[in-house]
Amino acid sequence: MAGALTPAFGGLSRNLEAVLETAPDGPPARVTLGPGGRDVRLWGDLNDGTAAHLRRLLDANPGVTRLHLTSDGGLVDEGVAVGELVAERGLSTYVPDYCVSACTLAFVRGRERLIVTDSRLGFHAPYEPGLFGQMIPVDASEERGRYLAAGLEPAFVDQALATPSRDIWIPDPDRLRAAGVVTGVVGPGDLPDSTLDDDDSLSGARAAALRAVDLLAAFAAHRPGVLDGIAARYRESYRQGRSESDGLDLIRAGAAGALRAAFAGADDATLAALGRLLLDAMAASGSEEACLGIGRDGDLLAAAEALPARRGAGGVARLRALLDRALAGPAPIVPTAAPPPPAHPLACADLRRRLAETLARGDALRLREALFGRTARRLEASALPGEP
Repeated sequence: MAGALTPAFGGLSRNLEAVLETAPDGPPARVTLGPGGRDVRLWGDLNDGTAAHLRRLLDANPGVTRLHLTSDGGLVDEGVAVGELVAERGLSTYVPDYCVSACTLAFVRGRERLIVTDSRLGFHAPYEPGLFGQMIPVDASEERGRYLAAGLEPAFVDQALATPSRDIWIPDPDRLRAAGVVTGVVGPGDLPDSTLDDDDSLSGARAAALRAVDLLAAFAAHRPGVLDGIAARYRESYRQGRSESDGLDLIRAGAAGALRAAFAGADDATLAALGRLLLDAMAASGSEEACLGIGRDGDLLAAAEALPARRGAGGVARLRALLDRALAGPAPIVPTAAPPPPAHPLACADLRRRLAETLARGDALRLREALFGRTARRLEASALPGEP
C-alpha cells in the first residue's frame, strides 16, 4: 500500500527514482464488463489510470451493480478513487480470491461487501517505495480515517495498520464479519465465476481446467484436443455468467467422460489394474453413497480422490499412471457412457464382492462390461471426444 510521502529521505528517494526511472509504474488493472452487464471485473495492480478506466466503463454501462476485485494493491490514491466510484454508484464489492493492501480501501466502500470462505483480504501499514526497494513508512492517519468511516471496528483498524509494511495480515472470515469488514460470505454457486477474469483465452481456460482436475494433464500430453474441448466448454460457461460451481461441475463432467473413454479402449492388463484401484477406492470411500458412486456409477475421479496419498502413491497418482498407459497405447478409443444402473440395485458390499470375484477369475471381457457396459469395445476408426 503506497501512501502519501512525508519523510525527507522518502522525498529524496522518490525524486531519484523519477530521474533514474528504476521503478516505472506498470499498466492499470484490467477492468472488464461481465456477462449480462451487471458485474465488472477488476484484476491487477492499482496503478495510474485504473480508476479512470473503471469510471469510463461504468458511465457506459449504468446497469452495473457489483465490482469483483482481485488485486495485490498498488497506489493508495487509485484504491481510494476506485472506492469513491463504488460508493458513488452504490455498488456491491466482491472478492472471489484476494484483495490486498490498497485494494481493501476500495472493497470497504461497497454497499454489500462479499467474500467466499477462502478469499483473502490482506492488510498492512502504508508505505512509500524507495529507490533500492525500501518500504519507507508514512503517516497512516488518512487510511485509518477511511477504514473507520466505512464502519470498521477501531481495534481491527489498529491491528491492520500496525502490521509492518513488509508483512501482511489476513484475518479469517469470522474476524472480518465481526469487525464489519464484510457483510456476507457467499458460496461458489452464488455469484458469477471470476476464475478467468485475468485471462479468458482458451489457454487461460485450459490452465483453469488443469488446476481443477490434475488428471487432465495426461490428456494435455497425449490427447490435447480432449483438453481443449473441455476448456472451450468451460470458457463458454464463464462467458455466460454461470457460477464457479457450475464451471467446476462442467470441468469434472468433461474429465469423467474423457477418463471413461480412455479406459474403455485400454488393454486387459491396464483394465485389471484399474479394477483393483476401484476395489481399493470403494473400501476407502467412507460411506455407502460414495462407494456406490464409484462402484455403480463408475466415477473414476471420485475413486482417485478416495485414496489418500501415501509416499506419492495415492489414488490420483495411481490413476494417472494407468491413464498414461491407456492413452499411450496404439489402439484408438471409443467413447462410452456410464453403464446403466442395474434393475435391482446392489449394496456396496455386493458390488465389491462381485468386482473382486471378476478380478480373481481374470475375466477381462466381464470386467470390461462391468466397468463400461456391453457396448465398450475398441474400434479402428474411433476417437476421443474433442478429437477430429
